Amino acid sequence: MMPRLFIVDDEAPARVRLKTLLSDIAATCPHQLVGEAEHPQGALDGIAATSPDIVLLDVQMPGMTGLELAKHLARLPLPPAVIFVTAYDEFALKAFEVHALDYLLKPVRAARLADALQRVGELRGKGGAPTPVPHSVRQHFSVQERGRLLLVPIAEVLYLKAEQKYVTLRTRSQEYLFEESLTSIEDELGATFVRVHRNALVARQAIVGVERGSASIDIESEHDKAQESWQVILRGIEERLPISRRQWPVVKALVK
Repeated sequence: MMPRLFIVDDEAPARVRLKTLLSDIAATCPHQLVGEAEHPQGALDGIAATSPDIVLLDVQMPGMTGLELAKHLARLPLPPAVIFVTAYDEFALKAFEVHALDYLLKPVRAARLADALQRVGELRGKGGAPTPVPHSVRQHFSVQERGRLLLVPIAEVLYLKAEQKYVTLRTRSQEYLFEESLTSIEDELGATFVRVHRNALVARQAIVGVERGSASIDIESEHDKAQESWQVILRGIEERLPISRRQWPVVKALVK
């Protein structure tokens, strides 16, 4: 079957050039171009809708790099193979850290593009499937909402709270559900979020103070007894989150 391709580049001339090159090599490298996008959210929507086999992805884009977008693409049920197309060779190592299958420098040559597509086709024909690995710190969470994969800037997140099998992600205006564990988020983004309870991480920059709550049972204590509780106050919302006895010294140090 002909591979299905999708182009992501914020510059219209770059997308036009890639489409011209693809037309030039169509006889020797048959393919189907199923869509294009100029920004990350449009790319996620278009790729989810068209299920391409290969994404030709720019690295330097406003709002999000192609390196980070590749990681979010890996969360799709059928993640595509990624070929990076960029004018900057210094990103090559990072591109292969997220398991990109090739890295093309602009201006791309037709023969080089054909070679990359053929290599990817051969790999996928053997059952190869790229799985990006999060080596660098991301700037967005990707969440499912009504069948879409949405990008939520990490800078807008106030807290993440584990509830049963899901994690609730809260911004000032909205709540989302997603399936990453608090432990993995804390390991990756510990400089951004602090644990206030075993079931909650809070954005450090969102903490404006603490206040006393009512007496409660400390479920993290070895002794099942009532204690005076404290709650964290977050910028922009009325909701308060409880602070466990174990995490109280850490939170207290942040609000001194």
